[in-house]
Formats: sequence, C-alpha cells, structure tokens
Amino acid sequence: MLAPYARALAPLDGFMEDDKLPDLDDVGDFIPTQLDAAGRFVDRDVLLALPYDAPTLIWIYRKDILEKHRGRLQDDLGFDPQPGGDRTWEEYYAMAKWLGENAKDDAPYGSGHQAKQHDSLMNDFSNVLWGYGGDYFEQGGEVGRFGSEDPGEALLDRPEALEAAEMYRKLLSVAHPSSLGWDWTGLGEAFGAGQVAMAIEWHEFAAGFETGDLKGKVGYARVPRGPQRSASMYGGCGIAVNGVATKREQGAAWLFVLWATSKDTQLMGLKSDVGGGTPTRESIYRLPEVERAAKTGDEMPNLLTTDAVFQAWEPDNIGLRPKIPAWNECDTAIFTELSKMLAGSKSPETAMRDAKTAFESANERARKSLARA
Repeated sequence: MLAPYARALAPLDGFMEDDKLPDLDDVGDFIPTQLDAAGRFVDRDVLLALPYDAPTLIWIYRKDILEKHRGRLQDDLGFDPQPGGDRTWEEYYAMAKWLGENAKDDAPYGSGHQAKQHDSLMNDFSNVLWGYGGDYFEQGGEVGRFGSEDPGEALLDRPEALEAAEMYRKLLSVAHPSSLGWDWTGLGEAFGAGQVAMAIEWHEFAAGFETGDLKGKVGYARVPRGPQRSASMYGGCGIAVNGVATKREQGAAWLFVLWATSKDTQLMGLKSDVGGGTPTRESIYRLPEVERAAKTGDEMPNLLTTDAVFQAWEPDNIGLRPKIPAWNECDTAIFTELSKMLAGSKSPETAMRDAKTAFESANERARKSLARA
C-alpha cells in the first residue's frame, strides 16, 4: 500500500527535526528489514512510515498428532517428519497426504490452505514461488524491500515459476477441499476446530490457538523449502502521516505514530488478552519478561512463534511482495489466475502466462500515470 500513496505521504524526517515536536531518537531499534519494507519507497534516504506490525507466514502443526504418528510417518515416508525449514515442499505434500489417509480420527485432513480467490492466495503461493527460485520481478528482494516505480519484466513464465505453480496445485490436491474458499481467517478457524493437522498460517494466530482448546498442542516452524530456499511471506505494515493534511493535523498524526510504535505500546499489545500484536522493535525481545514468555507463552502466547519468525525475518529467508505502484492490480491478477488453475480451467503454464500479461499491462498503466503526475 505504501507504493501507490508514497507521493502523498509526509517524510518523517521533518517531524524528527522539528524542535516543537517530540523526536524519535531510537529509529535504529526497529528491525532493519521491516523498517525498509514498511517505511521506504525508492529513495532510501527518506523514511515515510514506521513499522507497526509484522505478521509472518509460518508452518503451524498439531504436535500431538505428529508425535502420535511419528514412527509410522518416518517408516513409511523415509524421512524425519519434524516440521521446519529443512523439510521440502515435496515432503510437506507427502506428510499431508499420509496424515489425510492414516490419521483421520485425529484430524479429517492432513493440511489446509488459504486458497480463496483473494489476497490470501497470493500470500500462500508466494512462499512456494520463492522456495523454487522464482519471483515476480528481477531483483525481487530489492523490489520488495525498497520498492520500484518500474520493476521491469514480470518473471511468471520462467521455469521456476511454472514448477512452483505445479507444486502448489499438487499441494492443494490433498488439502481440505474447503481450502479453495478459505482466506487466513477461515483457515485459522478450521485449524482451531481440528479440521486439519498442518497449515501455513500467519504466526499471530498463535494467540488464539494458545488460549483455546489447542493450548499446548500446536507447534510452530519455518515454512518448507524448495530447491533454492525456505521463504516466508512478511505481511507487515507501517503507520505514516498524510502529506496533504494541515500542519497542525500532521503534528497530531506524528504524535500518534510515536505512541503507536513506542516500546510501551508495543509491549502492551503483546500482552493483550484479546490477541496480541508483534513488536517491530528489537529491544522488546531482549526484555527479561519477554524472553521468559518466549519459552512458556505465559501472558504473551504469540511469543511461542519467536524461533520460527526470527529465522523467517533473516534477510535470506524473508519473503517480500513487490512494492510497486501497480501492485494492487498485479495482486488481483495472480490470485485470479491461480484460482482458475486450482479450479482446473487453466493449466499452470497458461495461468502463469496470463498473469504475466496482466502484470505488464498494469505496470504500463502505472508508468503512464506517474508520467502524467
């Protein structure tokens, strides 16, 4: 969302340099990758937003079910079924299929996905795309972290993207059939209701699982890897100041930005009994009470995912969607084409080729719009 609105946002540096306003003297406390992804667009010297939250896709699984069947799983499949970034997407598929066939009394299906024709489908697929060495554009890491007004040719017809699309279709073939109608909320509810044994879900759903019937029964790990890497979609956002508001309104907005992203407020959110956010400041994770909660989950259940998300936030593992002016159109194109592929009306090759064509049309319109601005 930052990219299409970047020109209408007020650079935060001006507020930090204004003697009449409180300063942000610890900008270095924010996790660097998140500060760039949520707060900068093209010009790396200009900060437009501060990271507010950091939901990240990870592998959630029923520890009790996997432990119950661990021996048979390993004997039948020939590998250690312990979830994590060392498992491949092929192994994830094999585990989901086996659980769906042999552990129905524990959960009707081995896996579930957020594969509705919706932004959730793009997020779910992207982990596989990146794992197979594909991306939406060249220099995808840079385009995701700092953004681009002209990202160049879309790469969705490359062999890596086609292989990822075929793998994704394979994953859905053994998943709960309602996956095609679930976004992240539907998937989370299904997992919480015991309908699936495994899923790739936003880590902040842990707050609900750990305060409900599944407390203590859920494990959290990095997503599986493809031939190239394990990559987890980062879904965070930032808080910015409206650049066309009055000076007085901008000053008030700056006060809100400081409060909403402060250590005290982020810690309060982390402890919330109605869920709990994810701190974007590194210093919060070093607080003794937070370090204790990361081991026990007491008062701050989201912290049980800490090991998984910290690995996922490493520069080589984090997955960043393209930060480009036309992304909303491109997002719609990829989840629409993937939905047609999953419905069986298009092959992976056709779906990816058509998505590429839609990407290029959307980016051309964005370039013309920027040229007129």
